[in-house]
Amino acid sequence: MSNLSAVSSISSVPTVVVPESVRFRAACPDCRARFELAAGAIRLAIGATSRTTFYSFTCPECDAAVRRPAGERIVELLTDGGVRTLRLHTSH
Repeated sequence: MSNLSAVSSISSVPTVVVPESVRFRAACPDCRARFELAAGAIRLAIGATSRTTFYSFTCPECDAAVRRPAGERIVELLTDGGVRTLRLHTSH
């Protein structure tokens, strides 16, 4: 947790402390394995539409790159659970 203390010492940056025990259930569509992932193993991309909003992870069993759509409830659960989020912007 040494990096957490470095971030929290910057007063202008809000931080959210999420317990390391937060785990998410997931499954791999390739090998059909079921497992739990820590927030750090998942990435969330939020786009302008539901078609461009998704989460991704690497299957710990077969190393397949998995990308799944993320609706509003999934986005809420993942962000509340401390998953790193990338906001995608569209150029006009």
